[in-house]
Amino acid sequence: MQHHRLDFQVTPGGTITAELSGPRDKSISQRAVIMASIANGTSYINNILNSDDVNSCINAMRALKVTIEKNNNDLVVYGVGKTGLQSPKDTIDCGNSGTCMRLLTGLLSGQDFSSELTGDSSLRNRPMSRIITPLEQMGAKIIANNNKPPLTIIGSKNLQAINYKMNIASAQLQSSILLAALYAKGDTQVTTPSTIRDHTQRMLTQFGCKLQSHNNSIVLHEQQLTATDINIPVDFSSVCFFMVAALITKNSEIILTNVGINTGRIGALTILLQMGANITCINKRELSGEPVADIIVRSSQLQGINIASKYVASAIDEWPILLIAAACASGVTRLHGAKELRYKETDRIAAIAVGLKQLGVTVIEHDDGITVKGIGSNNKFNYNNIAIESYHDHRIAMAFIIAGLVADTPVTVTNCQSISTSYPNFITDANNIGIDVQLV
Repeated sequence: MQHHRLDFQVTPGGTITAELSGPRDKSISQRAVIMASIANGTSYINNILNSDDVNSCINAMRALKVTIEKNNNDLVVYGVGKTGLQSPKDTIDCGNSGTCMRLLTGLLSGQDFSSELTGDSSLRNRPMSRIITPLEQMGAKIIANNNKPPLTIIGSKNLQAINYKMNIASAQLQSSILLAALYAKGDTQVTTPSTIRDHTQRMLTQFGCKLQSHNNSIVLHEQQLTATDINIPVDFSSVCFFMVAALITKNSEIILTNVGINTGRIGALTILLQMGANITCINKRELSGEPVADIIVRSSQLQGINIASKYVASAIDEWPILLIAAACASGVTRLHGAKELRYKETDRIAAIAVGLKQLGVTVIEHDDGITVKGIGSNNKFNYNNIAIESYHDHRIAMAFIIAGLVADTPVTVTNCQSISTSYPNFITDANNIGIDVQLV
């Protein structure tokens, strides 16, 4: 539909100087909505992210007959208890949100009714076998379209606990199993191959859930949740775009406040520091069980590095913008062990490779990663004036808008409407901090 298309042009140059709060965390917002819905009592969720993905999650819970009042960025959720969800009248549309679909599949597996989940064309092309396998082991029945959505979930009141060792580091998979475990008889144990974001277990604890966590294993038994008040921190994944903007532009400094620094989320911070980034975290504290800090970022001369594969999962959403940083660095950056990037909203390895080549950057695409030869901090991208395609992927769109800051001519990025799934105010905030981005 042509009239929905959004293309933006970025004028190179400028200086980033600002203090910014940034959008609230999408992952934590969705988990708060889901858990508040099945808790006993009324929960107040403050500073929720007002984005397409979160709204899809709110609408999904409303379809399951949960009353949710929304006032700008604050929610009142009248929890129906663990067994109070009701059969939806229609198919539930998760929009573009993989988090919503995968977590709801786990939740709905323990209900005494059937339901169907679908999403947009991007979500309907994402693999779901990873969640179907363990949930069916627990006793649910899930009908998929060649292991992809739409998903029909035939719930069961007789779910059984399992001991499940995950072979991929996926917080969505772990969370789906943990939500099903609230309904399963016995102790469910989930073990991850490496450290991942632990928002779900932190959030479960906030809602009064008892669980045991040791190394990379969590044990959870059947239990109820109790309503609570939640304050959502700023999304590290979203403000990382402006962190890199400050790093790659001259004489820049940005202060980002109330940013979540969950250890499972800040692999990108570690990688940027290894590349020589001038980044400082101050005023560390907790907000509703999540670690937060204020982050100061200043212009830096970045160096290419060999990225350890152990950081892939904890930087999974930041790779598009990290690879822009790599393209601006001196020397070569190599990434391997990141095949998961081929199964996000788009094939992000391919999308980044195509866009960087249009900017004159030498890249080698691998099955499980990419090698980028950086241009160095004193050089400009040699843009060929052919618009860069975002492939309807919000993080690809935002990454190449930031890349436009160091091009030799204004850069156009097309089909950016998906930005609203995670950061609806991105263009406004970009202009406010000194980036010249205009609709074309």
